[in-house]
Amino acid sequence: MRLARFYPIFDDVSWLVRMLPLGVKLVQLRIKEQPDDVISTQIAEAKALCDAHDCLLVVNDYWQQAIDAGCSWVHLGQEDLDSADLYAIRKAGIHLGVSTHDDDELERVLSMSPDYIALGPVYPTILKKMKWHQQGLPKVREWKERIGSTPLVGIGGMNVERAAAAFEAGADVISVVTDITLHENPETRVIEWLEATRQAETLQTPQIRA
Repeated sequence: MRLARFYPIFDDVSWLVRMLPLGVKLVQLRIKEQPDDVISTQIAEAKALCDAHDCLLVVNDYWQQAIDAGCSWVHLGQEDLDSADLYAIRKAGIHLGVSTHDDDELERVLSMSPDYIALGPVYPTILKKMKWHQQGLPKVREWKERIGSTPLVGIGGMNVERAAAAFEAGADVISVVTDITLHENPETRVIEWLEATRQAETLQTPQIRA
């Protein structure tokens, strides 16, 4: 299994309707503060869309709903890891991506054998307030040296202009939120991202154990 280099995150399935036809092949659905029935419906719709467009869907946080919908990936933050049933996730054959921000968190998740590790924020981010300052490209390089063949996702303050340097520092995948969702023309920005990452994909695409 291979991961695409471009990894947008959206908070509603309506974004997938707009963006998947452009060629997005890896996407995260990160729904916040919605009723359970809305969450389940959105995940089911997102899975159907991703299946139709040959796109890999990652469900943020809602691992049980992801299992119920037959999804193949979930992403968990550090707080999510405290309550998630990792045994149930693995038993269901679901791949796991996790967030990290410091050394303690990295050591914690390495023992879980995740299928990718995200590091952030690489640059200052306006998405949410964090107690961590920007990690910078040196931390990206250090993280990649430490995790070896496990794919490294760089997230936080990423834009098209910063993509090449992040890949050069060791990021296998770049995850993007506001550079798309707050752009005056999100479709155009996604096309720019796809072009910016196409060369990196042809040079070396991170592989995931089946």
